[in-house]
Amino acid sequence: MFEDDDFDSMEHHNHVRQMPIYIKAEEISNLVYHLVKSVENTDIKYKRKGEKKLMEYNLSYMMENSLIIPTKIMGAESVDAYDLKMENATIIRKSAREIINDLQGIEMLGFDEIEYLDLLRKEVENFRVLFAEWVKTFDPWDYTIDRWGLFNPPGINYDDHSPEDDIPFDSENIFEDFFDDYEDEDWEDLEDEDSETEEEE
Repeated sequence: MFEDDDFDSMEHHNHVRQMPIYIKAEEISNLVYHLVKSVENTDIKYKRKGEKKLMEYNLSYMMENSLIIPTKIMGAESVDAYDLKMENATIIRKSAREIINDLQGIEMLGFDEIEYLDLLRKEVENFRVLFAEWVKTFDPWDYTIDRWGLFNPPGINYDDHSPEDDIPFDSENIFEDFFDDYEDEDWEDLEDEDSETEEEE
């Protein structure tokens, strides 16, 4: 049982890594990494107190944003619900736009190797097109109502009634379905693993 789940998960992971948008996101992360190293190795003459710290902040934030993008693509591709896909997509868009803002900050702070900055701007623009086409593949009708009102399909309001609202919540049996999914041999395997771990300790 667990082996099949692991195989499906790995197969899905490999599929996402082959998607054009994911490949482009990885390229951007790689470009950002090399740009950060280039800036760090450049002897920039800062004009005002605090500009060096601001540059370090920009570089760190840009690196962080570049790593968020492929992670959130993987996250969006791991769910079917429209609102969850859109939530990931929103974070991706925010991160990509902030990379552009940080590029402007780096240039203003004195990094003058414009070809590096323009190359990254171009790749983010290419990513934007892939992103817009990718979002069009999200099925808005595979949804649960977003009670925050952000990511509902056209005509669906945050306060609309949902059939799920009529399902009673049974706190006493909350774990029943979970435990019923496992057969006796699965639990025996887990117990054997725990025993082996205890013996090794």
